[in-house]
Amino acid sequence: MSAAPRTEKPTGRFRRMLDRLSTSQEELESEELQEDTAASGCTRISDCSDRAIVKVTGTLRTVTLRPRAGVPALEAELFDGTAPLDVVWLGRRSIVGIEPGRKLIASGRISMSHGRRVLFNPRYELRPLGQE
Repeated sequence: MSAAPRTEKPTGRFRRMLDRLSTSQEELESEELQEDTAASGCTRISDCSDRAIVKVTGTLRTVTLRPRAGVPALEAELFDGTAPLDVVWLGRRSIVGIEPGRKLIASGRISMSHGRRVLFNPRYELRPLGQE
């Protein structure tokens, strides 16, 4: 009797180290963000549908001031390793702590605008700087 061929990937310490070395920095960061999403009990951004009330977490990639209908609006792109989400605070020019590279948890109702997920005026919680 011959042994069945192994189809699963070897999971030894050396193999994991090789996988880590051959993976790009962006892929490693995405994996880390996805693990953080799962650990915090939040919804993956890629799983969020239009008009759903969600709680998401990720890292702010960009923060810009962009007026909407003549009203100041602070816009940020939140990324959790699966998909981007535009977070918009209407009537705000700046918010202390909202800056690129900062991790946060945001909750509210998702909407779709020009094919992108958007969260307007979310309830948010800044993650401690020491945990980044």
